[in-house]
Amino acid sequence: MPWNNQSGGKGGGPWGGGDGPWGNNNGPNRPNPWGNNGPQRGQDPQGSPDLEELLRRSQDKLKRVFPKKGGGGGSGGSGGPSLGGIGGRGIALALVAVGILYGLTGFYRVGPGELGVELVLGRYQGTTQPGLNYNWPYPFGEVYTPDVLRIREVNIGSRGEGRGGDVPEESLMLTGDENIVDVDFKVQWRISDPANFLFNIEDPEGTVKQVAESAMREVVGRRNIQPILTQERQQVEQDVQTLMQATLNDYGAGVQVSQVQMQKVDPPLEVIDAFRDVQAARADQERFQNEADAYANEVVPQARGQAAQIVEAANAYRDQVVAEATGQADRFLSVFEEYRKAPDVTRQRMYLETMERVLAGTDKVIIDQTSAGSSGVVPYLPLDRLDRAQTQPTAQGAR
Repeated sequence: MPWNNQSGGKGGGPWGGGDGPWGNNNGPNRPNPWGNNGPQRGQDPQGSPDLEELLRRSQDKLKRVFPKKGGGGGSGGSGGPSLGGIGGRGIALALVAVGILYGLTGFYRVGPGELGVELVLGRYQGTTQPGLNYNWPYPFGEVYTPDVLRIREVNIGSRGEGRGGDVPEESLMLTGDENIVDVDFKVQWRISDPANFLFNIEDPEGTVKQVAESAMREVVGRRNIQPILTQERQQVEQDVQTLMQATLNDYGAGVQVSQVQMQKVDPPLEVIDAFRDVQAARADQERFQNEADAYANEVVPQARGQAAQIVEAANAYRDQVVAEATGQADRFLSVFEEYRKAPDVTRQRMYLETMERVLAGTDKVIIDQTSAGSSGVVPYLPLDRLDRAQTQPTAQGAR
């Protein structure tokens, strides 16, 4: 300090030699304002300690706490080893240790099924895989680790089991034929892009729920109530899932819709009884129609089979008659050709063949008018009778 009391053996203070403005030696041309009988050193005019004395005492206390490097002089100095160098090195080592510990806080762990999203000064830097990773420590860096494999579920139209009943403002929807249908369904989804999921939408679950309700209302509004209640439920689920995914992609939500499942599809509670009667009547109508179709499918093929059989028999008879007539005509033409070549021979042959056919099955008696006998009967041996006579005893013996 400028008023150090160890400056060249002179008195301390800003006025050079002496002990301050109230000392006996006040420097050149500076008379003591109180004269030689003024207050003593260390005392003000009222007898209290002076300012210089207080400052010197404070300086001595600081020197005892922080000694100067290399040992020191000064009043009361002991000339022993200095601790200034050791204190400086300790502070430096402490600062280095603190810096290392601070840097180690940047390590973080990403669990299985999670992805790490790194931020530096609030700006997205990249995505890290499961395991041990490093990013700038807080407050410069920040890391989010969303679970990207967990399947999340949102219920629309109801609050699920144990969480209340139906929610009419969500479940009642208007169909394309201006009917009202009560639809409860759930949506299963997961995170596909963690960065978009964290920073593009504020309320992911609420957004998915609102998009699902809007998509279901649009799909239901394009259909009549009857197909929605019966055969088109699966198609409705697929259409809702497709529309939801397209909308969420437009939002950049980073969400993948896994499944849309309709839990309950009924008319409003006030008309459900009448609607069930209509459904029962339609079911009976379909049943009767199916029974009639089954009977028709049984009778019609039989009738067609019988008709085909009759047609085939008629065609066979026609072909037989035509073939026989053609054969007889060909035979007649062949005989006629032979007749033209030898009329007498052909006539005699035709006569004999005709008589053979006529007399083949009758008993015959041959009479020769030119014979000398009285009767003219020609005796002959009927071989066919001999064959019958031999056959009859054999048959009787077998009996």
